[in-house]
Amino acid sequence: MLTRYAIAPCGLGFILVALTERGVCRVGIASTRDALRRELASEYPRAELEESNAKVAPRLLAILRHLEGRSRELSMPLDIRATAFQRRVWEALRAIPYGETRSYQAIARAIGAPAAARAVGAACARNPLALVVPCHRAVRANGDLAGYAWGLDVKRRLLDAEREGASRLHAR
Repeated sequence: MLTRYAIAPCGLGFILVALTERGVCRVGIASTRDALRRELASEYPRAELEESNAKVAPRLLAILRHLEGRSRELSMPLDIRATAFQRRVWEALRAIPYGETRSYQAIARAIGAPAAARAVGAACARNPLALVVPCHRAVRANGDLAGYAWGLDVKRRLLDAEREGASRLHAR
């Protein structure tokens, strides 16, 4: 399977966007380009990986605009492998409005599994699509930040940027 990807600098370090013919399959954040390439190769060991800025650019630019607070929505075709439960969690995360958060417990209730808050956290941890599936919007019941694949500092910065972006977009 051919997987094309592009890497660009962003306010969080570097961002990688990878896609197959069906859609975006991975969005990652790291402090170096090499770290992102290694993570992609590890995630897709059998894929033919091709760096292709031209093919990936429209998706990458949309995600960067979103990251910079210039766009609330991220609507694009996705190609993700997931269990039925993970898909329900990830769709619930995508339903959380830009600039807002929900507790793991609230997300569990929203998907009809009120006792599954820990499983919601596990599904968030396995999310391969940073920002597109906004698992950074999942917080503890008291509002504190908990686990994030790309680190709590990145999670905090994403939430702060979204709150600022939501305020700017709302003021327009």
